[in-house]
Amino acid sequence: MNKPRDYRCHLRLRVRWSEIDAQAIVFNAHYLTYADCAITEYWRALALPYESTMRALGGEVYLKKASVQYHASARLDDVLDIGMRCARVGTSSMVFDCGIFRADALLASVELVYVFADPATQSKRAVPPALRALFEDYEAGGEMVRLRVGSWAELGAAATPLRTSVFVQEQGVAPEIEMDALDAQALHAVATNRLGHAVATGRLLPAEAGEGRIGRMAVERTLRGQRYGRLLLDALVQAARERGDASVLLHAQCHARGFYERAGFTPEGEVFEEAGIAHVAMRRHLNPTPAVPV
Repeated sequence: MNKPRDYRCHLRLRVRWSEIDAQAIVFNAHYLTYADCAITEYWRALALPYESTMRALGGEVYLKKASVQYHASARLDDVLDIGMRCARVGTSSMVFDCGIFRADALLASVELVYVFADPATQSKRAVPPALRALFEDYEAGGEMVRLRVGSWAELGAAATPLRTSVFVQEQGVAPEIEMDALDAQALHAVATNRLGHAVATGRLLPAEAGEGRIGRMAVERTLRGQRYGRLLLDALVQAARERGDASVLLHAQCHARGFYERAGFTPEGEVFEEAGIAHVAMRRHLNPTPAVPV
């Protein structure tokens, strides 16, 4: 039987009261719901926002067949580890293998067969080569995002749609505030997925009195929690350190305070509003990069 280590993608869920049947165990149909939730997590692990990805690929993924084999029962408050992997890709089909575990005990095995198809007619289409390569590379342990650091001239075209989506459309920031003249002076970092779409971005402004300032940190809404924001933040902090900054400052939205604290930033002063959103100033002091012996 499969073990959790056989899967790269994992989703953890706690069994809720509403999922229990008259036998005081999880009702059988909920195991398919668990698998469906894990498929969503799989797309997230590929750094692919599902809706925009399907538009870019010119198709949709439809479930053709689902089968479940039950081995043991899950009970109320069990913490389930749901593993998901792409087992094989055919001409137009994709077969996913899902294992539902309590610790190392396999409770259920689920096989899901999807077909890539035309969304208008639901007629089968060949799985796009880019998607096929993504499945293969992910299961082989490959990285799903590429990090680039550069100027606005180099990265602005990639960063702008994401910043507009997060700050203007999602958070209601006025476009004239979000896009400013400082972009041309800043160092930018952008993480793109394997289809070339930006999933995270941020910028580092020129240092003033030995202190850099990080801002415009944005992560695609459906991909938050995948550490892409931390990847960006670490890259910008490292860039500040390498140019000799003694510290970096940022204005954190209050809901993200914990994220920045885990990255070594310390809050300073009172909460204030910026663009109509509650913020707190946070600072991190940097150690200089050790000299490399020659």
